[in-house]
Amino acid sequence: MPSSDIIQLLPDSIANQIAAGEVVQRPASVVKELMENAIDAKATQVQVILREAGRTLIQVIDNGTGMSETDARMSFERHATSKIRQSEDLFRIRTMGFRGEALASIAAVAQVEMRTRLESDELGTLIRIDGSEIKTQEAVACPKGTNFSIRNLFFNVPARRNFLKSNSVEMRHVLDEFQRVALAHPEVGFTLHHNDTEVFNLQSVKLVKRIIDIYGKSYREQLAYCQEETSYINVRGYIGKPEFARKTRGEQFFFVNDRFIKHNYMHHAVISAFDGTIPEGSHPFYVLFIEIDPSHIDINIHPTKTEIKFDDERSVYAIIMAAVKKAVGVYNLSQSIDFEENINFLNPSPSEPNNNLIPRTVMPDWAAQPRQSESGASKSNLTNWSKLFEGLQNTEDRHRELAAFEMGNTTASRPVYQEQAKTVASKVNRMASEVIAAPEADALLFQLHNRYILSQVKDGIMLIDQKAAYERILYERYRKMLINRNGACQQLLFPKTIRLTHSDMQLVHETKKEIRSLGFEFDEFGSNELIIRGIPADLPEESEQDLFEELIEQLKQSYSDLKLNKPESLSRSLAKRFSVRYAVKLSYVEIHTLLNQLFSSSDPNRTPGGEPIIVLLTMDKLANIFRG
Repeated sequence: MPSSDIIQLLPDSIANQIAAGEVVQRPASVVKELMENAIDAKATQVQVILREAGRTLIQVIDNGTGMSETDARMSFERHATSKIRQSEDLFRIRTMGFRGEALASIAAVAQVEMRTRLESDELGTLIRIDGSEIKTQEAVACPKGTNFSIRNLFFNVPARRNFLKSNSVEMRHVLDEFQRVALAHPEVGFTLHHNDTEVFNLQSVKLVKRIIDIYGKSYREQLAYCQEETSYINVRGYIGKPEFARKTRGEQFFFVNDRFIKHNYMHHAVISAFDGTIPEGSHPFYVLFIEIDPSHIDINIHPTKTEIKFDDERSVYAIIMAAVKKAVGVYNLSQSIDFEENINFLNPSPSEPNNNLIPRTVMPDWAAQPRQSESGASKSNLTNWSKLFEGLQNTEDRHRELAAFEMGNTTASRPVYQEQAKTVASKVNRMASEVIAAPEADALLFQLHNRYILSQVKDGIMLIDQKAAYERILYERYRKMLINRNGACQQLLFPKTIRLTHSDMQLVHETKKEIRSLGFEFDEFGSNELIIRGIPADLPEESEQDLFEELIEQLKQSYSDLKLNKPESLSRSLAKRFSVRYAVKLSYVEIHTLLNQLFSSSDPNRTPGGEPIIVLLTMDKLANIFRG
């Protein structure tokens, strides 16, 4: 009679592969785990050597304490750890690795060789493992510390290997992990070599120097110190000064007890502290360390240990926000007050008390003229006021005209545009009566709050979302550029040099064909710098660095889809990003141009993401509104 028992224990090799699916997601995961093991082993020097972004080789060499022969063998067993002896120890964790899964998981999906030696031993231990199967264990002469060589990651799991991205993308993830560990431990020296090229050579230094060594000398003037000590947590680190905020994310780091974490709530605390000092859509730099009793946190809620829970998140939020706000405030105060000059303060008259400490706004000469009477201003003063506005209308018209041409209004001539622009003001003044009296053939156009366009149609009113309309137009334009690789480029009179992080530079390498297709022209200059020689001709006027950084940010956010359909994904992302630039006042001609372009698109009714562009309010619907 067949047995009815169907539950059985998994073999160790399969169990380790399942664990590897959580811990080892890509080469960067291996780099992170091995670097953290080296830190736990009290290493002062850590070398990382890669080939093909870690696909074929990841080697991590440290000068830490090393392991005995028995510990070397035990380190590859699941749940083998030197950090945990009883359940209470889980709430006192201050080291990086502690669950004993990393080495077992790595050995399950790669060919691993480890050489390790204690300082007190004459010989060390060599262990070779292929896919969880031990091939060799023997004594060997080797330096003090540990040397891991991880070859052919996922060699025995082809499906997992096929999910790896290109070398540029995988290297970008490796750089992210390397920089996080290096920032967390400035007292440790780190080197990184990729395909025999030195990427980083970081000496043991203080935190501020480590930041500059990683991100470049330009950061020397950007950093402001931040510190706050309380009985619950201590906060210390550096923030970027507000004017150096960038359009790209990725240079924001939280470390809790020297462990890198991601925490949206605490990130919001930092952003709130910068409120009013940086433009919307910009991201400040920060490297903040939080020291807290481990009993107040739970770090074991995610396999990669990058998420964390505090037992009192509101208090942590308030303390971080206060610390950053103080640092921002101190910096702004020191920059805005000049203690050597007196031009920002009133000089008292001999008969008045000393009011030197009362700030005022410096006024132009014409505003300082004496009043002629209490009842009103003189004619000469009124003339002075009116002169302020001379020429502004012509300047505004020229800007609008240029914008209309940039958005594709090639059919209208400049004289026609100028003539039509002169009639807009009087037409708006007659709007109330004309809305009721105008015949159907003379449909009216009206812009509301720089956001919506209203048009009279046969059966009611058509409402058009201006931003959504531009999103549809820009999407089709960018998609055409990317497919045909013919984006128009506007050459810069003076090329602009911009500096990128290592990981952003890897992203540029991966997508440079697409970037150039949009109309950007650039050359590489050094390891992490680009010379921007041209920008897309139809983008809104903005600094070249901001435009390029916004492009990088969109590439980061949409990269998961780029491999499937680069033109489609990138066009959607860029159109959504840059359409907000066109929430501006439009002239009558520009509104017509917008509508012509919208209704000649493939789908005027919806954005590429499926949101409505046009809403029709019929006469019946309007009547129902007034009936209540």
